[in-house]
Amino acid sequence: MPHLEIDNHRYYYAGDFNRAGTTLIFCHGSGGRHHHWVYQLKGLKEAANPIAVDLPGHGRSEGKPSDDIAVYRDWMHRFLEKSGLGPPIIVGHSMGGAIALDYALQHPDHYLGLVLVGSGGRLRVLPAFLEELEKGTVPDALSEYLYGPAASRELLEKGRKEVKDTAASIYFADLTACDKFDVMDKLHQITKPVLMVCGSEDRLTPVKYSRYLEDKLINSQVTVIDGAGHMVMLEEPDQVNQAITKFTKQF
Repeated sequence: MPHLEIDNHRYYYAGDFNRAGTTLIFCHGSGGRHHHWVYQLKGLKEAANPIAVDLPGHGRSEGKPSDDIAVYRDWMHRFLEKSGLGPPIIVGHSMGGAIALDYALQHPDHYLGLVLVGSGGRLRVLPAFLEELEKGTVPDALSEYLYGPAASRELLEKGRKEVKDTAASIYFADLTACDKFDVMDKLHQITKPVLMVCGSEDRLTPVKYSRYLEDKLINSQVTVIDGAGHMVMLEEPDQVNQAITKFTKQF
């Protein structure tokens, strides 16, 4: 798995900087890693150049997770600068969507468009989750909120294992960053194309979050995937890939 070195830390990614086509930079959500985009990395190679990152302190990347979306936003900017890639479409899931929105506001000339998967302009977190994570325990209910009712048993078991194997400190940092995130009053400043993709059964970032973005963003559209939950890109990858492929064709 390739990496970039920034400030003497190695940050890993999946993909190829040398492939032709519009670059899609995939950014995972809280406690996640690049393999949450495994089906997009495989399924979108004909439509674009997909690259998925491990954020600092996540997956195989060095560094530390942050409790501030702005820190991840600035890291993403440095990653893209060092990569030598041109302006990308930034695809973010949940917390990754918050990073994408903040990036668009801070660097309006350094991206083509956004795809926000199960995300929103504000991402409040249940106080009980944060309290338990601060004590060093990952709430059992966290994994139950991730998937829709139609998710396969295999996917659910993999999800539970991943949550269990991820340090509470990573979730605490990430979910604290989400809880503090709020760009609701700045959404009108984003004028480039934005696609929202969400599962109809998402309990963490319900459809109303995407509908609100659609109402406030000047150039946006929503694709709702019936029956899917918060991990829609793993639950219904073909439908997600179709939506992203269609969106990418305008660039």
